[in-house]
Amino acid sequence: MDSILATFITLVFVMDPLGNVPIFLSVLKDVDPRRRQWVIFRELLIALVVLLLFLFAGSAVLQVMGLRQESVSIAGAIILFLIGVRMIFPSPHGIMGDTPDGEPFIVPLAIPAVAGPSSLAIAMLMVTQDPDRMLDWTIALVAAWAVVAVLLMASPLLLRALGNRGLIAMERLMGMILVIISVQMFFDGVLAFLRPAPV
Repeated sequence: MDSILATFITLVFVMDPLGNVPIFLSVLKDVDPRRRQWVIFRELLIALVVLLLFLFAGSAVLQVMGLRQESVSIAGAIILFLIGVRMIFPSPHGIMGDTPDGEPFIVPLAIPAVAGPSSLAIAMLMVTQDPDRMLDWTIALVAAWAVVAVLLMASPLLLRALGNRGLIAMERLMGMILVIISVQMFFDGVLAFLRPAPV
């Protein structure tokens, strides 16, 4: 249960719903207000499908490409660290860079805002670490996605409640937590890589 909770919390932080609120609002500002909720819901569903694909096919992808579990852990940690740093010290274009004009489709809201490199890497990592607990990992992933979906669907209300300063403060805090998680993931990956193989 602890590992499910830890995975759930990590995924929620990685998907960064509070940090994505300004991105969603900015990208959707020119979309017809009557379509905004539908567009957000559609993008969230696409993100869920992509996350589940990586969860269930991640192990096979690693085997086909000849990648080790430790490589995914270290790579995921580096990406997570970079995202955390950009959350603490944001660029003028936000965490994901500049966004295209018009109504978004898949990019940048579904991918990489919600289903980003770190969340996809964590989904693959969960399976490679313990493939016999697919039900647990699916529950953790869907639960994290549901929390993110509720927060992003309520993004206009959230912005009104917290204000810009409140959202910025929450994003900085989540960035710090992500940096700490990424450092732990990196060391775990390096230690697993250096551990001698069982004879």
